[in-house]
Amino acid sequence: MKSIFHTHKKSVSGAVQVDKIMLWVATIITLTVFILIFSLLYVILSKGLPKMTLHFLFGLPEEIDAGGGIGPFLFNSFYILALSLLISLPIGIGAGIFLAEYAPNNKFTEFVRASVESLSSVPSIVFGLFGYVVFVEHFEIGFTIIGAASTLALLNLPILTRITEEAIAAVPTEVREASLALGATKAQTILKVVLPAAIEGILTGISLVACRAFGESAIILLVGGTSTSGVMWDAHPLSEGGTLPVHLWYVQSEALVADAQEIAQKASALLVFIVLFISFSVRFPLWIKQQITTSKKHNVQ
Repeated sequence: MKSIFHTHKKSVSGAVQVDKIMLWVATIITLTVFILIFSLLYVILSKGLPKMTLHFLFGLPEEIDAGGGIGPFLFNSFYILALSLLISLPIGIGAGIFLAEYAPNNKFTEFVRASVESLSSVPSIVFGLFGYVVFVEHFEIGFTIIGAASTLALLNLPILTRITEEAIAAVPTEVREASLALGATKAQTILKVVLPAAIEGILTGISLVACRAFGESAIILLVGGTSTSGVMWDAHPLSEGGTLPVHLWYVQSEALVADAQEIAQKASALLVFIVLFISFSVRFPLWIKQQITTSKKHNVQ
């Protein structure tokens, strides 16, 4: 009996040691990743942000002379992002709700889910080629803002649909049953109970697609073009749709301006800063909600 007790004690002690070692390994890996990420961010931001000026942000670009700005490219970046989200959010979230709540469990639905997952992993340049064939060649509208925004919306749709479906499916069934038992219809249950419970996952998906769309370059190159109309605040949907990532690529590869390297550094820093800001802006309401919920729990206790 004693030998069995000692054997069990040794096995428990060995398991504890393994847990401690794995904890240390995971901690070291996590810290290493964070250090690498923050070092990369520091290098990019420190080279560009101190040199940033209002003229650079809102001025017109120069072809040869130094001192040009990125105003039209920056405006196009936000404009195309807004248009793409305006198209993709209702369709993507609606499709996710349908697949999670209304679609029957049959082979056709499974085929649709498999297709959505496959499209989520397709490289963006494939969507860009599709957009080029549809908008530039078939409809013959050329390199335009509306073509780039529509193609970006197609890129966003599979990711939004899949993330929305998973977020809604993660809501416990008991929550739905309780709402239905109180007399709510299925639509009321989805709108007032299920969606608020799944909002954190849905907002995370919106953050992912917004940041990806803002930094996208392959689609813009093929469908939006590499330049702009040359006019600041040009919101015409048929204007050329060059964005900040495309301008960054152009400056680094083909530009003739004397300060190309400085423009590239400032554009890189601005691009990283805006992506971080978009991600923070989408997640900030969730943080506020969590703080309010935590505060209420403490007050109740």
